[in-house]
Amino acid sequence: MADEHYEVTVIGGGIHGAGVAQAAAAAGYRTLIIEQRDWAAETSSRSSKLLHGGLRYLETAQFGLVRESLRERNLLLQLAPDLAHPLRFNIPVYRDMRRRPWQLVVGLSLYALLSGLSSLSRFSISRSAHAALRTQGLQKVFRYWDGQTDDVQLTRAVIRSAQENGAELLCPARLLQASQQPDGYQLTVEEGRGEEGTQESLPIRQLQTDYLVNCSGPWINQVLGLVEPLPQQRNCELVKGSHLVIREKISSEAFYLEAPADGRAIFLLPWGEHSLLGTTEQPFRGDDPQAVAVSPQERTYLLETAHHYFPTSNFTVIDEFAGLRVLPSGDNRAFERPRDCVLHLDPQHPALLSLYGGKLTTYRKTADKVLQHIRQQLGPRAVRAATDKLPLQV
Repeated sequence: MADEHYEVTVIGGGIHGAGVAQAAAAAGYRTLIIEQRDWAAETSSRSSKLLHGGLRYLETAQFGLVRESLRERNLLLQLAPDLAHPLRFNIPVYRDMRRRPWQLVVGLSLYALLSGLSSLSRFSISRSAHAALRTQGLQKVFRYWDGQTDDVQLTRAVIRSAQENGAELLCPARLLQASQQPDGYQLTVEEGRGEEGTQESLPIRQLQTDYLVNCSGPWINQVLGLVEPLPQQRNCELVKGSHLVIREKISSEAFYLEAPADGRAIFLLPWGEHSLLGTTEQPFRGDDPQAVAVSPQERTYLLETAHHYFPTSNFTVIDEFAGLRVLPSGDNRAFERPRDCVLHLDPQHPALLSLYGGKLTTYRKTADKVLQHIRQQLGPRAVRAATDKLPLQV
């Protein structure tokens, strides 16, 4: 096929790829987004479904990330009222818990301050509890607000917004090679999805792009391995987060629970007519990120935590899923590592940007930061729209 030229090409159709495509198209660049399987097919469909600031990140002093997340949470609740809604959280505090009431008062006060004292910033303290919650040793119940969304529908809404602003979509398709040129990259792309186990020949397209953005999540270094000459890669670790879908709807509100085994935060959330229980943080040792799955140990860990706090409730698992977070490598626990999205540039590849990690809630702000690099490299274009004003609809 004849060569096709784009100013910005995005690899990966999760929430961050969708956000970058939306931002680039709205800023006036001729934009293409390439996704191998389907929009939000992997990590972006396997989150905790929350729009939140990350209350627990205050413990590791990630104040900038929490502030940014809270402001983006508030904005998304306005831009996508059919896709996102406020959700009240309950934090029960018991005598034998590691976190004390005074610590939660300080943390929630700071959380409210970082949110800009919005309508969702208020919290309260009560001695009453959910009827099924264990009362023995219960001291207080803290209540505060965050948000919830359908991560798949949100990603697809952002993709639609990108398309409405001029972005072109190529899905299913996969990048085979990216060769650096004086003015960008020549891409070799395989279109379609062949039947498993067959030697079906699929169409090959040659594309030209001025700027390439790698938003491939757990496959980020694999995609960089397709670039010639080979760019620098960051050392990172894939951390598995597992969730269980529970048939019983325990409550219409959410619970922020401290796992007795290790003190980690576990969420029990309403999810339609069911409940969602998660998440874990286990290193992923496999070679294929697509093969990630909930382990028996994780399933037991989550159910034991739920039964500890709701001893008389039934927790019937009807589904489960696991996703992979990209975190910087380190010797400390995954919980203690930064959760900011790292924008990685190689000086030898000034027109290639890779996104390591990131949060669902802050996808739009991350895309804004990527756009700054694109403008610096390509110059500005006639702006079509501002993403903080674009409504997102089902």
